[in-house]
Amino acid sequence: MLPARRQPLTLHTADGLSLVAELALPPDGLPLATMVCLHPLPTQGGMMDSHLFRKAAFRLPALAGIAVLRFNTRGTSSLQGTSEGEFDSAVGERFDVAAALEYAEFHDLPRRWLVGWSFGTDLALMHGLDETIEGVILLSPPLRFCSDDQLARWAASGKPVIAFVPEHDDYLPPGPARIRFAAIPHAEVVAMAGAKHLWVGATERVLDELVARITPEVHVPLPRSWRGPMETADTSAYADR
Repeated sequence: MLPARRQPLTLHTADGLSLVAELALPPDGLPLATMVCLHPLPTQGGMMDSHLFRKAAFRLPALAGIAVLRFNTRGTSSLQGTSEGEFDSAVGERFDVAAALEYAEFHDLPRRWLVGWSFGTDLALMHGLDETIEGVILLSPPLRFCSDDQLARWAASGKPVIAFVPEHDDYLPPGPARIRFAAIPHAEVVAMAGAKHLWVGATERVLDELVARITPEVHVPLPRSWRGPMETADTSAYADR
């Protein structure tokens, strides 16, 4: 866990819920850009502390100057705590996405990108089209809840839509993904050779790809070693399960 200014937060939704969150800022100076993270399906163990987002928060503030905002959607638990409410199959979660975007805007976090993973990609596509974001990056998009009408709205917006699709994804591999994303002519579908839906063993590749899109001024690949101060932490975050 590399140096950062880490702030535990509570996000407040328009329908009256309190959500557990954390903002990790670069250790010095202003961030270059911001990731607003939308986690995988909570009914299958997804949470703000799922390994890829946890590692992003551990590394990207120091290595790439990126602010990382993570939160547990309604009814979701992790080592950080439990958000109020109950899982609502991507319906009520629209208030959760809005609360995160409003926090980022109110606190002037720069160059905001929505980064969804699995279920989080559906939340991003369904509820994340907002004038305050630069674009959306989708990791393992299953397109399970998102409708064709919602894809059409992204097509009309012209905002960047970038999908990283694992070669061996269990839900939507690259070929079918290209067919579905044809509804957004400007969408970029990137097949990730050898990867699977959960990205186990592919963290460094994914973080490099995120940085290349969010902060293209930062050189990638990111350093694989660190000589400064650091702490150790459980990157799987399942110690309580």
